[in-house]
Amino acid sequence: MKLTRFKFIALVVAALLGAAALPAQEKKARKARPSPPATVSADIDGNEVKIAYSRPGAKDPKGGEVRKIWGGLVPYGKVWRTGANEATLLTIAKPITIGGFALAAGTYSLFTVPQADGSAKLVINKKTGQWGIPYNEDSEKANELARLDLKKGKTDANVDPFTMAVEKTGAGAGVIKMAWEDTQYSIAFKNQ
Repeated sequence: MKLTRFKFIALVVAALLGAAALPAQEKKARKARPSPPATVSADIDGNEVKIAYSRPGAKDPKGGEVRKIWGGLVPYGKVWRTGANEATLLTIAKPITIGGFALAAGTYSLFTVPQADGSAKLVINKKTGQWGIPYNEDSEKANELARLDLKKGKTDANVDPFTMAVEKTGAGAGVIKMAWEDTQYSIAFKNQ
């Protein structure tokens, strides 16, 4: 009986110590990954469209200075990981047509190529599990499925940190949006 009681007390103490350590672990994880992960999704008439990405902020996590985003942190003319940390992932339960391109159900990495003139391309890559940068365009060509035009617009208010959204726009249709500072890029899609 004493052994059972001892085990019970040991379990309670271990649980209490573990619970006390959680806030410290969360703080350490935030410090190690200053761009927190996020997931957004929408049900588009029975098709779950989900994006997993990380949300960098305008302030430098080391020094706190406000960084130049477009043409700075996000360079013009180069492939950007569309967020931070690991490459952003798009998962679709059923096939869609996005920007005129037929995309089968599955999971894909998303990258963006913004240009100084304000235009931008969305890169859909079939390889997953990549770190976001550097992106070797020569070796990744075989994995790229499409480079699609994004529509640029202005946001109603300043957006920080980087934010993505999946929204239903009509029967079997939706839009993927990404916004940072006063700039928003979007691309429409529809179920096949």
